[in-house]
Amino acid sequence: MNFPLYIARRYLLSKSSNNAINIITLIATIGVIVSTIALFVVLSVFSGLKDFSLSFIRTSDPDLKITSVEGKSFHFNDSVRTALMLDKIKAYSKVVEERVFLSYVDKSHVASIKGIDTNFLHVNRLDTAVYFGNWVNYEAKHTVVVGSAISMALSIGTYDFLEALKIYVPKPGKGYITNPKTAFNQVNAQTIGIFRLTDEIDRKYVYANLALAQDLLNYDEDQISAVEIRLTDEEYEQEVQQELKSRLGSGFEVRTRQQLNSVFYKMLNTENLVSYLVFTLVLIIALFNVIGAIVMMIIDKRENLKTLFHLGSEIRDIRRIFVFQGFLLTCFGLFTGLLVAIPLVILQKKFGFIMITQSLAYPVEFRAINVLVVVITLLVLGFIASQIASGRISKKLVE
Repeated sequence: MNFPLYIARRYLLSKSSNNAINIITLIATIGVIVSTIALFVVLSVFSGLKDFSLSFIRTSDPDLKITSVEGKSFHFNDSVRTALMLDKIKAYSKVVEERVFLSYVDKSHVASIKGIDTNFLHVNRLDTAVYFGNWVNYEAKHTVVVGSAISMALSIGTYDFLEALKIYVPKPGKGYITNPKTAFNQVNAQTIGIFRLTDEIDRKYVYANLALAQDLLNYDEDQISAVEIRLTDEEYEQEVQQELKSRLGSGFEVRTRQQLNSVFYKMLNTENLVSYLVFTLVLIIALFNVIGAIVMMIIDKRENLKTLFHLGSEIRDIRRIFVFQGFLLTCFGLFTGLLVAIPLVILQKKFGFIMITQSLAYPVEFRAINVLVVVITLLVLGFIASQIASGRISKKLVE
């Protein structure tokens, strides 16, 4: 066995004659264990929150979205239809989207209308977010589904046959508006459903029949704003994106779900990174106890170290004894912490004993990458702490 490692194990496992050193070592070990638990649990919580947040994005946004590079619309002609004939595309939906002005009784709100065809629910299962009323009725042209924030802003319910929801959009043209009465296209619609997903989507969208949106914008029957695509498997995202770009040409833009929500993804990644750095700082503070424990051990074992030195041990080997001791102490705290933290995360995911609300458990996600991050972080910082502490050993100390 390696001589410094053997001595380090003996020092770590045997009690010191000085009770204060035993207490300091115990505190250092507990600090590493608690910091390990905290770091792993926080990473698992943020993984769970990320998946929980992205579940809403997956409900509302497609795997891929095709839009025109120039202008707000394009014609869904045979060339576009042919480009979409790929085995990896499960379904696609034609949509029309535009900013509109809503008016109901004496209240108003600015939102976006999204006209959808009958294939829309094969791409996005937004109907699962409807909590009152029904989804868009494709046979009843003048029916819409609004977000809960829009419903509250306008004080509008469903199936109000006495008052219609008025939807306005400016007519295309140049110059100033001289006559407001003729400057807008208008349609009257009946609200038949209210959905709730996220605050941003709830206050932004009104879902309507594709034909209604086309009439409002004076579009041709084959004129649309975008094509939303669902793939047979999300793993084909990059491959299909490149294939569609090649088939459609430079006049079209093909974006993935992540590209459509780039700001949201950056925010989640930034929050995860900041949380990791904060708890790593807590871990560094805890490892100061390890440094203190090793330094106290060096002082306590000073006479033994002198003996080792006079027997022929080099200063380098004596330093390695305490590097190994600090590293072993860190490893013990690391794996003890993981033995507590991993079952805790798995039990929370399965049984949800910690709740956010009465019906919603705190989301967590067990991931091997989080275990790897914790292990690497602890081992690297523990090794650095051990090196710092063992640096106190000099020839003057052991002579």
